[in-house]
Amino acid sequence: MSNPIPFQVQQEERLLDLRGTLADLVEQGYVGQRDAEDILIAPQSSQQLKLHPLEIIADREIVNRKAEGQNLELETLTQWLCDTSAHDYWRINPLEVNVNTVTEVMSYAFAQRHNILAVKVSDDEVVIASAQPFMYQWENMLTQTLRGRRIKRVVANPAELSRYMLEFYSISKSVAKAGEEGLESSAVANFEQMLELGELAAPDANDAHVVNVVDWLLQFAFDQRASDIHIEPRRDKGMVRFRIDGILHHVYELPAAVNAAVVSRLKILARMDVAEKRRPQDGRVKTKSPLGVEIELRISTLPTAFGEKMVLRIFDPDVLLRSFSELGLIGEDYRRWKSMSGAANGIILVTGPTGSGKTTTLYSTLKQLATDDVNVCTIEDPIEMVEPAFNQMQVQHKIEVGFASGIRALMRQDPDIIMIGEIRDLETADMAIQAALTGHLVISTLHTNDAPTAISRLLDLGVAAHMIKATVLGIAAQRLVRTLCEECKISKDVDVEAWNLLMKPFRAKPPTKIYEPVGCLECRNTGYQGRIGIYEMLMLDDDVKAMISKDADVDAIRVHALKNGMRTLRLSGAQKVGAGITTIAEVLRVAPSMDMS
Repeated sequence: MSNPIPFQVQQEERLLDLRGTLADLVEQGYVGQRDAEDILIAPQSSQQLKLHPLEIIADREIVNRKAEGQNLELETLTQWLCDTSAHDYWRINPLEVNVNTVTEVMSYAFAQRHNILAVKVSDDEVVIASAQPFMYQWENMLTQTLRGRRIKRVVANPAELSRYMLEFYSISKSVAKAGEEGLESSAVANFEQMLELGELAAPDANDAHVVNVVDWLLQFAFDQRASDIHIEPRRDKGMVRFRIDGILHHVYELPAAVNAAVVSRLKILARMDVAEKRRPQDGRVKTKSPLGVEIELRISTLPTAFGEKMVLRIFDPDVLLRSFSELGLIGEDYRRWKSMSGAANGIILVTGPTGSGKTTTLYSTLKQLATDDVNVCTIEDPIEMVEPAFNQMQVQHKIEVGFASGIRALMRQDPDIIMIGEIRDLETADMAIQAALTGHLVISTLHTNDAPTAISRLLDLGVAAHMIKATVLGIAAQRLVRTLCEECKISKDVDVEAWNLLMKPFRAKPPTKIYEPVGCLECRNTGYQGRIGIYEMLMLDDDVKAMISKDADVDAIRVHALKNGMRTLRLSGAQKVGAGITTIAEVLRVAPSMDMS
């Protein structure tokens, strides 16, 4: 007896068309009859004829009769289609899709013909997204190739379905073709490379498929708001990860040879030595986002056991346009920072670990201080973002131009404000002090956990206590916390235990309500979108200066500063939790605890 045909194929298939879809929407009260008739009689271009009916309706921006004051958007229409067809709605998050796996489920021609896309593959199930939920014939054909795995049907936004179908199959094809070109990874860079007899072919970084992979990688990173791209070699493959809002996300896996070719391509673009794989290198690339915005990339390579690891730091050009409130500097913190940065001379220090937003704070401050009657000079290693309003100088270790010698040169350039990328040693600290003593405002960074510890750090470097008293105006410690997505965050009752942990050792009444992340299309189901700073501002008043000596008690300085209005990083974070900007968990994740015993 032959196997029965699956039930779905026995149903009558129905392809969604514009007339039928509008009729259903009118019947269910979403669209008025006049609006439906206007859409049907409107002339359509050849490009519009290729669109899904829901996209055509959404493009007309007609009123949603079931939601006063709102238009019928594509998201609303897609949700309506889910309800009508009794399918789940699947938001395609490209960061969570294993492109290699989903593109192996079916060919691009098959996916395109039936307007379907595999979005998740497991050992026993394949999730297939479609914008035509009443078409079933493909299901029977696909079942025969899935080796026993069941199909779960879902509905996806038709615009996203088309976009990601093209992207996923294009990148998959480019990677596969690049791998077929006979690329070989360099034996010099891989400690475990097996000796192969015969001549190795060098990776062709200019191969068209490799160029496509690099272009896609950069555009994908810009689209996902990534701050860093990590290209990491492993034993038999390469791994691509994006850092988004401070968290690393696995994005793609490349064959080892393609990974090496991608690195070589980026090294060429950054004018780095492609042949040199044994020592670290730095470079820069300027490119454009899909929207045409110029974006700076800083590139760094590092030799590892399996080849060259590359990190691309993406600098957002909008950073220099942000106000202090957008950075998170508000209230008393803002007043203290404004007071320090408005001084005619002295030293301001910004402290925090790598990735805590120090550079953004410095650049934004300098941008606002750099008026036509002020000469702003910087010495950096390397120059983070190129800004025409500053006179920027880069450290050149090869020719012995370091921070200290760079400051010495800048002092002869009649500066008003000097920004030093980082104070790393006594010589640099001494030159910063000399600049401050001779009437300049100096802004620099240190790597310490909090603001009071910066004083002991300077003392450890060998700076005399009286010099710190004479020149340092104040110290700002900072961290970045992820901000809640405004589209999907929801209020909840305060977890008193978590609140008390955040406030420890202080006592403060918790807010009546706080917010927690949910996840939606806008935030790519993370619940967070963007980051904001939390700050700890230590002003060196006369009492604090009196406590500074070669064996200064940092804890005593901290206690005094707290009594005089300084807020710790966690207290600053608690304010933003109460304002519904972030969560307790985020602040606890990034801000150090404080022992006041």
